[in-house]
Amino acid sequence: MKCNIDAKGKAVRLLSGLTCLLAGVLVLVIGGMEGPMLFIGIALLGSGGFMTFEGWSGWCAVRAMGFKTPL
Repeated sequence: MKCNIDAKGKAVRLLSGLTCLLAGVLVLVIGGMEGPMLFIGIALLGSGGFMTFEGWSGWCAVRAMGFKTPL
């Protein structure tokens, strides 16, 4: 995977990913581990983990598919 985003894009993706990870943990802890809150918490953890990976590695999946992103 080749770096396809600049420093600003990396920072935004990293901060967004960490925010989603924190939100996912909070949803699971406060909302409980059952019903829709479990699904929402897992979705936030998964998307946050992927965004954090994109920010850390400098690779954006959407840009790799040929779409132009503003950041």
